[in-house]
Amino acid sequence: MWDGEAAGAALPVVLEGFGITLLATVLGFAVAAVLGLALAVVERAGPRWVAVPLRGAAGFVRSTPLLVQLFAAWVLVPALDALALGVLVLGVHYATYLSEVYRTGIDAVPRGQWEACTALSLPRRRVWRAVVLPQAVRNVLPPLGNYAVSLFKETPLLSVITVHEMVHEANTFGSTHFAYLESFTLAGAVFLLASWPTSLLVRRLEARLAH
Repeated sequence: MWDGEAAGAALPVVLEGFGITLLATVLGFAVAAVLGLALAVVERAGPRWVAVPLRGAAGFVRSTPLLVQLFAAWVLVPALDALALGVLVLGVHYATYLSEVYRTGIDAVPRGQWEACTALSLPRRRVWRAVVLPQAVRNVLPPLGNYAVSLFKETPLLSVITVHEMVHEANTFGSTHFAYLESFTLAGAVFLLASWPTSLLVRRLEARLAH
């Protein structure tokens, strides 16, 4: 049965954990966005001896569960702070997916623009910086937003490496006060209230860019 008093006591604890969840999401996605873009550019324009191993490594990361990667990193790099380690693992994991998203955006740039840049003898670096990447990133903003929401919903996995994010705090409160129903219900509600509006904004952005 629902205990209103326990729920009132759990709410500040859950919200405190949400702060860590939000921080891990923002930092993890920032790492993923930057690293994913770098991977896409190197795979598309870098030398073969660099691009091929990177592509293989990215495929390996995509093929293994995030939970396993978190455990492996926790064992192999015990000296690193748990939150920093979690952010890094989340960032690398999602960077391998975002690199494919960016690559799709790069391939969608009209061939005529590549040819025009060649005809104008523009430096390769300027072609990427001023012509290709602005268009590619704009084209893939909706999928990037979807992946940001997905990363947010996977932050509870960080609890396995002792990061005090929202689900970890809800579980701790529930075990201490025998109030799992209240603490986990509140955690689920916060996840819903945070992710649902973001999903709607991503859909509106996708519809707007489609026109």
